[in-house]
Amino acid sequence: MAAAGQTPDPPTPDPQTLATLAVGASAIVTEIRVPPEHRGRLLEMGLLVGTPVQLIRFAPLGDPIEIKVRGYNLTLRKHEAELIWVRPGA
Repeated sequence: MAAAGQTPDPPTPDPQTLATLAVGASAIVTEIRVPPEHRGRLLEMGLLVGTPVQLIRFAPLGDPIEIKVRGYNLTLRKHEAELIWVRPGA
């Protein structure tokens, strides 16, 4: 909340899944709901809570999804991207 005479902070966008992010949009990872048996692979590739990501493109049929994370491109299955929550506007 802003003090008297100051402009209020802009509203923070609501979290959404990585799969619903618009092409070219950037976001910050807020939650990873991938099952533990698959989560380790994502963590090893640098996809952690707090990491900035950018959605690069969807494959022609919508699966897989290509994102940019930590300076390199990473391809995820759509069902995995639906379990990764982000806050747009990074």
